[in-house]
Amino acid sequence: MPRIVGIDIPNEKTIGTALTYIYGIGDKVSLKILSLAKIDPATRAKNLTEEDTAKIRQAIEDLQVSIEGELKRTTSQNIKRLMDIRCFRGIRHQRKLPVRGQNTRTNARTKRGKRATVGGMKKILQKT
Repeated sequence: MPRIVGIDIPNEKTIGTALTYIYGIGDKVSLKILSLAKIDPATRAKNLTEEDTAKIRQAIEDLQVSIEGELKRTTSQNIKRLMDIRCFRGIRHQRKLPVRGQNTRTNARTKRGKRATVGGMKKILQKT
């Protein structure tokens, strides 16, 4: 398994797809990296040489793409900043509700969790 930027990329995938396993690199950025490194995107990851992986690492550095830990840290700092200034989006993050205006009355189950019944139980009337 080739190791690029601290991530093991899968052997059997083409290198164009395998680079997307790195957090922060998608399809378009992957193709841009490979064109800069002058490597065919259809090449299998197991067929890369050490020289090719070095070219890919250099191309990632040249593009100045923020990836992995740096990108995750930046994202979490941005969310924390929103919560600190108590803006609408920050409050939605704190309450674990959808942030981008989605409906919450009937949907948003993944954010709100399992259904919880609200209110008292119905009284069962017994006939005497």
